[in-house]
Amino acid sequence: MTRLALVPFRLILSLIILPCTPLLVQSQTLPHSSLNGPQPTTVLVRVVAHGAMVLGREVGGARVTITDVASGHILATGLQQGESGDQNQIMRTPHMMEEPIYSARPSAAFTTTLELQKPTVVEISAEGPLAYPAALQRTSTTLLLIPGQDLTNDGIVLHLSGYLVQIERPKPCEALIAKDDVKLRASVRTLSGSLVRPHGDWDSRKIRIYGEVLIGGKIIERLQLFYDEASRTFEAPFFVPPSKEVPDGITLRVIATDLATGNSGMDQTNYPVLSERLPPKSVR
Repeated sequence: MTRLALVPFRLILSLIILPCTPLLVQSQTLPHSSLNGPQPTTVLVRVVAHGAMVLGREVGGARVTITDVASGHILATGLQQGESGDQNQIMRTPHMMEEPIYSARPSAAFTTTLELQKPTVVEISAEGPLAYPAALQRTSTTLLLIPGQDLTNDGIVLHLSGYLVQIERPKPCEALIAKDDVKLRASVRTLSGSLVRPHGDWDSRKIRIYGEVLIGGKIIERLQLFYDEASRTFEAPFFVPPSKEVPDGITLRVIATDLATGNSGMDQTNYPVLSERLPPKSVR
């Protein structure tokens, strides 16, 4: 009876002592760099279109700048150039959090090696796409860099939001004829240069894409644009007002906006309006 009575007591005692016993948890090994002096630290930065691909040479890439927050000194600056990445890998393949997305296949990046003396808070900023100044966007992030501890693989990923919207027709500065029926055409792409179209990875059915006709800064008509597969543009007809109503010409504007991602883009062009064509005189 005495031996059996001790069993519950020993069990209770073990439950009390166990949580207080320190557990040996294995972690990553300590760095082998020297204790003092500047340490070479490689930092890789990738500038990516939000919800799309990497900004590569097709759109002029992006400019990256790394600044020491405490001193304001620029530690490194340069251009990101290269490929936009593997579309299947980036857009269609499921990933775990720790799995590489952009570095699994070749894609554009900016890489630099800094000589860091101590842990340093830096601001990393990026702007692009450089080939399209009208659509240029800028973003930045702040983080702590540790001497000798490289940031590679996907690296520091910075996202730029927006669309590349370009009015293809009428051509810029082209004079319009009053009372003519004219077709407006515009292309819409992601900031990485990928085409926006129905049923694609960037599905135009989920994006509001429309045109506007303005006179003197006021919208007089809003146009619903439809996708044309042959030209890979969005188009809609519109009527040019009489020339006496538009002495300073008209403005055409095309807007693309995705409420789910926050991506938006716009293009706008002014056009002079000439007097309507006169019918040919009859010959007697």
